[in-house]
Amino acid sequence: MPFAPFSPFIAPLSSRPLLRLKEIRAIEAVEVPLADPPLMERAGAAIARSVIAHVPPGGLVCILCGPGNNGGDGFVAARRLLALGRRAVVIGCFDATRMEGEAAAARAAFLSAGGTVLPGPEALDERPAAIVDALFGIGLARPIGEPYASWIEWGSRQTAFKLAVDVPSGLDADTGRCTGPCFEANATLTFLADKPGLHTLDGPDRAGVVMVDALGVDASRHDLGRGRLLGLDAFAGHLRPRRKNTHKGSFGHVLVVGGAPRMSGAAFLAGHAALATGAGKVTLCALDPNILSFSPVHPELMVGNAIPERGVDVLVVGPGLGASAEARAQLARLLPSSLPLVLDADGLNRLAVDAELQESLRSRSIPAILTPHPMEAARLLGTEVAAVQRDRIAAAQELAQRYRAHVVLKGCGSVVADPDGAWAINPTGNPGMASAGMGDVLSGLLGALLAQGWPVPLAARFGPFLHGAAADRLVAEGIGPIGITASETVSAARRLLNEWSVRA
Repeated sequence: MPFAPFSPFIAPLSSRPLLRLKEIRAIEAVEVPLADPPLMERAGAAIARSVIAHVPPGGLVCILCGPGNNGGDGFVAARRLLALGRRAVVIGCFDATRMEGEAAAARAAFLSAGGTVLPGPEALDERPAAIVDALFGIGLARPIGEPYASWIEWGSRQTAFKLAVDVPSGLDADTGRCTGPCFEANATLTFLADKPGLHTLDGPDRAGVVMVDALGVDASRHDLGRGRLLGLDAFAGHLRPRRKNTHKGSFGHVLVVGGAPRMSGAAFLAGHAALATGAGKVTLCALDPNILSFSPVHPELMVGNAIPERGVDVLVVGPGLGASAEARAQLARLLPSSLPLVLDADGLNRLAVDAELQESLRSRSIPAILTPHPMEAARLLGTEVAAVQRDRIAAAQELAQRYRAHVVLKGCGSVVADPDGAWAINPTGNPGMASAGMGDVLSGLLGALLAQGWPVPLAARFGPFLHGAAADRLVAEGIGPIGITASETVSAARRLLNEWSVRA
C-alpha cells in the first residue's frame, strides 16, 4: 500500500532541541538504569503505536532487526503488534548469540509469543504493508555489510509505509551523512530528543517526516547542548502588526552594494527583496556605470554609483559585487562601519583571499551576518567542499568563531551558527531553491529584518526560515519545486510575513 506522506509545506510551529550523540549518551547513562518500564520496552511500544496509526488492520508489518539495541526495540514492537492482533514478522539472520542484555531478552520474548524470524526478504510470501527499519541506530560507527546492506536497499525500494527507528540505518545522526547504504523512510520515530543529522545534508531525504518520542524522559533535566531546530514560535516576539502612526523612516534604510557589470540583476534582486519584506527605503550602489539604464525595472529603488554619506541603517554587501579592485575598495571602506552588515556572494569570495579584510571583519563592533554556500564556506576555511559537507555544523561553528560573525551555511538544512557556539538548523525550504538568485534574495531579506530592528542573531535565524517557508508555500500552491524563481519567493515571503504578523 503506498504511503501518503505528511505535507512538508507547512512551516514548523515549534522549535526544539537538537542533541548530538554524546548528549544522548549522557542522558541514557542516567535514565536507562532508572527506567521502569525499561526504555527499550517504551521504545517498542512507541514503534507499535506509530505502525498502527499508519497501517490498516490485516496488512503485514515487516520489521528489519539488527543485532543491537535498535534491533531490540524492533523485537519489542513486533511482540506488541502480535499481542494487538496485528500481523508482524521479523527479518534477522544474525547469530542470536550476538545479542546481549535487553535486546536478547526482547528477541526471546518475541519468539515465546509465537513470533517468526525470517532469514531475509526473499522468505516473505507477500508484499508487506509496512517496513520498519530497526537495523542500526545512532551508535553505528562502521560500514554496513551484508546481508544488511541488501536489506536496506530492498526496503528502500518498497512502496509500503517505511518507518525508521531512531535514525535511518546508515545515516550519521550528528552530521546527516550517508557513507554507504542508507534506509530511505517515509517517517522516522526518534527517541529521547531530536537529532541534527535528521535535518541537514542527506537527512531530510532519508528520514522523511521526523517524529520525536521522549519515552517519558524529561530531557530538560539534562545538558541539552546549544543546538535547536527552528520553529515559528522562536520568532513570535518580533512578529507584530505595524502601528498606524509610522513612516518610511520607521522601518530603516538598507544600502545594497554590488551589481558589477553583467551582474546587476543580483543587486536588484537583493534590493527588491529588502523592500518587499519591510524595509522603509532601499538604495542600490552599483559598480556598473550603466546601472541607471536598469532602474525603471524597480522604480521604488534608489539607484546610483555612489555610497550615500549618511542616513543608511543597514549594509548588504556582495550581490554581484565582482572581483575588481573597486570591489575590494568598497569592502575595505564598509567593513569597519558600525552599521549592521550582511555579507554575501562576491563579498565572501573577496574576504577569503584578503587577510586585511578578514581582520577588519573580526574587529567590527557589531558582528556581521555571513551567508556562504558550501563552496564559499570552503574558501573561507581554506579547505574543500567535501570537508565542509562532512560536518556542516562544525564548519558553520568554525566560520562563526574564526570571523566573529553569525553564519548561515546554506544548503539542505541550512545551519546557523553564532560566535558564542550556539547553532540551529532551519527545517524549511525545498529543492526548488536550487536556482540562481536565491542567495541574493536571502541577503536582501536579512537586510530588511535588520533595518526593522530585529536583533542580529534572531535575524540570522528568521531570514532563512522565512525564505524557505516562502518556497514551501509556493510548492503548496502548485508552483514548483521545479522552476521556482528567486523573484517568486520574494512575493511569497511578503505574504507569509504579513500573515504571521497579523496572527501575532
